[in-house]
Amino acid sequence: MYYLRYMAGAKVPLPERNDMKRYDLIVVGAGPSGLSAAIEASKRGVKTIVFDENARPGGQLFKQIHKFFGSKEHKAKIRGFVIGQQLLDEAGKAGVEVVLNATVIGLYQDKEIVVKTGDTVHHYKGDSIIIATGASENMVTFDGWTLPGVIGAGAAQTLMNLHGIKPGKRVLMLGSGNVGLVVSFQLMQAGCEVAALVDAAPEIGGYGVHAAKVDRTGVPFYLSHTIVKAEGTDHVTGVTIAAVDDHFRFIPGTEKHFDVDTICVAVGLSPMSQLLKMAGCRMSDDPKRSGQVPIIDGHGETSIPGLFAAGDVSGIEEASSAMIEGRQAGIYAAEFLGFISKTEMDNGEEKLDAALDGLRQGMFAPKNRGKNIEKTEEGIDISRNLLCRGFIGDDEIERFPGVTHKAGVHPVIECTQNIPCNPCQDACAMHCIMVGKVITALPAVDPSLKCADCGMCVASCSGQAIFLVNEDCGDGTATVTLPYEFLPVPDEGTRGRALGRNGQEVCDAEVVKIRTSPAYDHTTLLTMSVPKEFAMKARFFKANA
Repeated sequence: MYYLRYMAGAKVPLPERNDMKRYDLIVVGAGPSGLSAAIEASKRGVKTIVFDENARPGGQLFKQIHKFFGSKEHKAKIRGFVIGQQLLDEAGKAGVEVVLNATVIGLYQDKEIVVKTGDTVHHYKGDSIIIATGASENMVTFDGWTLPGVIGAGAAQTLMNLHGIKPGKRVLMLGSGNVGLVVSFQLMQAGCEVAALVDAAPEIGGYGVHAAKVDRTGVPFYLSHTIVKAEGTDHVTGVTIAAVDDHFRFIPGTEKHFDVDTICVAVGLSPMSQLLKMAGCRMSDDPKRSGQVPIIDGHGETSIPGLFAAGDVSGIEEASSAMIEGRQAGIYAAEFLGFISKTEMDNGEEKLDAALDGLRQGMFAPKNRGKNIEKTEEGIDISRNLLCRGFIGDDEIERFPGVTHKAGVHPVIECTQNIPCNPCQDACAMHCIMVGKVITALPAVDPSLKCADCGMCVASCSGQAIFLVNEDCGDGTATVTLPYEFLPVPDEGTRGRALGRNGQEVCDAEVVKIRTSPAYDHTTLLTMSVPKEFAMKARFFKANA
């Protein structure tokens, strides 16, 4: 007997049930979590197949050109697309079967799935299934939101980083979470002008280091603002924003207009949990996990035995966390299927739990979502300028342990929040920089140790928050070495203006040294000369027109 399905006006025959292919483990989603799960299961002898609806595996990783946070075990300071390739290589060695352009259109309680590839539909049966479908972008509606030129941040990343296409010439970004901040920076790297960054919230939603690196390039931030309307007839030609009150209502008379051809929306993600609902899993509407998510136990198992969820589909976190959750799910599935003992599972889980706990600390930990955090874990007041305006005030920066003053070249670390990251500590061969065992601790500089001026700390900082400063060169000038990831790279001798932390011009500047090295991983070190009174204020270089 054939089952029939109508698609595109045609009847498509499904294979007979006795033609159903069986696997020990089926993984849905070939992103960071799904691939990680498949790798761990396959290494333990589990016959595993992965389905993904996209034309290439790796999910969001291949769109991510920035360096990751965390520690060495979390692949810190490695760019996302490199991590993606590493996962693909590892999956190939483990013997993982990956089927692309394969959309899973059905998932049933008996762990049977229906997959559409091209015009063909197939049934597969898994003794265990891991759902790692990730998340989809949220959208916000406003007058004109359907105009061509209004795009999601993920779409912008796809155009830029996968296809080499500029999303627009002049862009307004809506959303100040990590995605909005990171993509704003990437837009500028692609040669776009970011006219403004707008968010209805009164405070920056993402990491302060991400906000700071965007702000010091001159991009204005408009918090407690949102879009009134997108302007244009057949495409975006402009946008009007306005301030909002505590109830997110427009405040009359606060409207501001920008000439833009693109509006980029980065207002959060929602778990793609539809398949889990279809299977009949118990679900929960959990705002702290960003929406409708499956109810899972400590092993990621849903209410249906042998059906697991991993990564963003069970709650939105960073890609680093998703990869660890995926590896855990692969181990749990292997134990469920009888390929490893519970003791082996527990041993593998313990190490991964420790790695995951490291990422889930600090002020951005899931447990702290929605909390008003006023001090760092060290008891230092959080910069209000940073939270409300996107940059640290010149007077505020002095209270943080990474900011020191001494003769000669020395590191100045403007990392002011407890985020999980410590590559700077490992990068310094002279041991000038200290984070400690807890990777969310604020980095500190030991002024008694001599800096070698190698620049490794500057290049390794995932948040581009480290500078090498010589406050007095003896001739009335100072030098500031900063990370520079824009094209074209200025030549030595180029004159221009130094910008402060707030993106405003502060003084004349001249490029005196340009350093590149394979060890810097495509981060150029630009050293500029400025009047010595601006040594602790100048943080970006802008060439004269």
